[in-house]
Amino acid sequence: MQKSLDILSISTAGALDATIRPPGSKSITNRALVCAALAQGRSTLSGVLDSEDTQVMIDALRALGVAVEGDAAEGTLAVVGGGGKFPTDRAEIYVANSGTTIRFLTAMLAVAQGEYRLDGTPRMRERPIGDLVAALNQLGASVTSEGAGGCPPVVINAAGLRGGAVTIRGAISSQYLSGLLMAAPYAKSPVNVQVEGTLVSQPYVHMTLAVMRSFGLTVAAPRLDQISLPTGRYRGCDYAIEPDASAASYFWAAPAIAGGRVTVEGLSKNSLQGDVAFVDVLARMGCRVERAADSITIRAAEHLRGVNVDMNAISDTVQTLAAVALFADGPTTITGVAHNRHKETDRIADMATELRKVGATVDELPDGLQITPPASFPTDSVVFDTYNDHRMAMSLSLIGLRVPGVQIRDPGCTAKTYPNFFVDLNRVTQGTA
Repeated sequence: MQKSLDILSISTAGALDATIRPPGSKSITNRALVCAALAQGRSTLSGVLDSEDTQVMIDALRALGVAVEGDAAEGTLAVVGGGGKFPTDRAEIYVANSGTTIRFLTAMLAVAQGEYRLDGTPRMRERPIGDLVAALNQLGASVTSEGAGGCPPVVINAAGLRGGAVTIRGAISSQYLSGLLMAAPYAKSPVNVQVEGTLVSQPYVHMTLAVMRSFGLTVAAPRLDQISLPTGRYRGCDYAIEPDASAASYFWAAPAIAGGRVTVEGLSKNSLQGDVAFVDVLARMGCRVERAADSITIRAAEHLRGVNVDMNAISDTVQTLAAVALFADGPTTITGVAHNRHKETDRIADMATELRKVGATVDELPDGLQITPPASFPTDSVVFDTYNDHRMAMSLSLIGLRVPGVQIRDPGCTAKTYPNFFVDLNRVTQGTA
């Protein structure tokens, strides 16, 4: 693979035979950072992801006066929490296009004392946060969104949360609920959360609750639409972060496209991350899944077949599956992911646009995509646009493992969650991983 300015050419690959351990989970890293910042005492986080999204969170915590010691590039950070108090009571914080950062910090800062403003990229100013703002205000906060349609910038005039009953919509992003849950124990009285409507991406809420428990707060949540949170405080601890399952999806998809096998280490059926279920979708398409105590291997299908699948619970892997679908026998229909239009880009419309460049017939559904593979792929080079979306870049690059001439525009956008993705993909395809 050779990079020329902002275009990366992808080399086709033969049957794969590789083992790889992706970097730490972005989702777990940012949740652990929030819990550690709120905790009483010192926490040591290992397996930390070093990426734009996590660095944005680290920089934000430091801007609030939280002692975050060490370098994320080394994989280990020490965080000294203040038990719900922050040394800085007035701050303007830039969150780039990190949804987890702005949503988690909005809730976290509502329990503090001070005045804070959160802002980000032009795309961040298009990503809704009104449901979270409304929920926090039900609990006695004073939070406003300055953007049109309930979008950032967000201003928090923080004087703590009183607690009580709160209703929050679940259809746009589970991150609203996750942010609320992590902050809620610091309210003055217990919080009872009612989720209104369908809750998307439910495994991420289970992940949030698991991280909270690791930091010493026991939360019983037999139903995710009704959660009761007692008052309490997180305790500093040593916390290990597992590899990122969303990132792993690209390496599991690679043998489905190119042939052979790839083993991803550090993940198992017991992972905190729901995206490990992506391998079950590949199994339905005909791939062989081999699970071990600390790894999952995918072997290519003899005949890859299209599937109909509701991906609501694993929506960050929709683009990965869309790339695989191009090489299946028959169409693939993906549903349950209407909320993907509100991510880093419109991941339904924009993915449809890109897949059509290689001759696929793609129909946009109200909540997903139907992808019919092309009869043949173009013989000329194809430049895929990535819309400053890391997942567009990583998923579309997989097509180049089989289709000659694929080029990725703005490959550097993968820095958001996986700065070394193309280095690792090259290692996998060259058999050096």
